[in-house]
Amino acid sequence: MTKITKAIIPVAGLGTRFFPATKAISKEMLPIVDKPCIQYLVEEAVASGITEIIFVISKNQTAIKNHFSTPLSLSKILKERNKKTELALLQKIDKLAKISYIYQKKPLGDGHAILCAKKLIKNEPVAILFGDDIWDYKTPPLLQLIKKFNKFSSPIIALEKIPKELTHKYGIIAKKDKNSKHFHQIKDFIEKPSPKKAPSNLAITGKYIITPKLLEHLSQARSNTKDEELRLIDGMKSFIKENPIYGCEIEGIRFDTGDKLEYLKAVTHFTLKNKMLSPSFKKYLKGLAL
Repeated sequence: MTKITKAIIPVAGLGTRFFPATKAISKEMLPIVDKPCIQYLVEEAVASGITEIIFVISKNQTAIKNHFSTPLSLSKILKERNKKTELALLQKIDKLAKISYIYQKKPLGDGHAILCAKKLIKNEPVAILFGDDIWDYKTPPLLQLIKKFNKFSSPIIALEKIPKELTHKYGIIAKKDKNSKHFHQIKDFIEKPSPKKAPSNLAITGKYIITPKLLEHLSQARSNTKDEELRLIDGMKSFIKENPIYGCEIEGIRFDTGDKLEYLKAVTHFTLKNKMLSPSFKKYLKGLAL
């Protein structure tokens, strides 16, 4: 079985939900305590066995490239000033994985972004990770998917149970196997259904493992949206007519950092997990309690 060693991370979106903060930088570069969101995602991928990260970016997104490569001048200054801790942090980022960059000329959807990276993918399965989903976990969420893929050899999607009243905010799956508990064969995908029309409360989150065959279906798919953006789900809807796709409920705590309130929750959560900041931050929060 081909080992999954590559991950595509599309980050060329406009980030309009965080305007004007994301006018100059990607929303994935917004910090959670002392690391940008995107670094949490890359570290999760590396902890899952990924050795090559392929970022799909726009021409204007230089911050991500700058973050994952340290200028020699900065390293030199840190050495001269004996900033050993800071230098070690930067060197750790530099050594995380082999990183490549592909440009998406226009924001034509996540499916189009993935196809932009197709030339770097050989006849092999690949992980797809979106920068909005940050998890606190014991076992890396991507590794949870990889373990299932190694058993079933079919595309797998990360799922999360959500309150039924929130289904209108997510892509929701219909299960083919009604009695399954945490791992499901998927029957259909429904984009943002109302709570009354939702076939389940299992939401699609931003992690996938796709196969070469699914990538081909995506290549032949056509957009069904008014803005003509091609989505990964367009390829999956075609693929699933003849082939199985599975969904795995992820164990852990998820934060949608593309949402303002969820982003603030993520900052609070990871600040409270920081041993140096937690005592003072708890004291501050107690002082705010009404």
